[in-house]
Amino acid sequence: QVQMVESGGGLVQPGGSLGLSCTASGSIFRINAMGWYRQAPEKERELVASITSGGSTNYADSVKGRFTIARDNVKNTAHLQMNGLNPEDTAVYYCYADNGSPFGQARYWGQGTQVTVSS
Repeated sequence: QVQMVESGGGLVQPGGSLGLSCTASGSIFRINAMGWYRQAPEKERELVASITSGGSTNYADSVKGRFTIARDNVKNTAHLQMNGLNPEDTAVYYCYADNGSPFGQARYWGQGTQVTVSS
């Protein structure tokens, strides 16, 4: 089993910044992609950002230029820096990690953390 621990999030005013962190531990063979999804009330979960073990990144169009994802492959930790936040960014953010093994790949999820952007 792989355990995922998220930290960060909270309440911030429009235009402000927040950082999220996520660490994978336990029975890790090889962490391939890591990233975050978010889900706002009455909306579907959407991919926010992802990063491969080689450092290739992918962002939702709505966050490009404002959010930056990075990772530490040695510590199996990812970080999402969110700048220029607006109320539309309000959601529960879930990190994930794809653990690859000779038997296949499994996705593990964090517990979710609330991000609220409001004045």
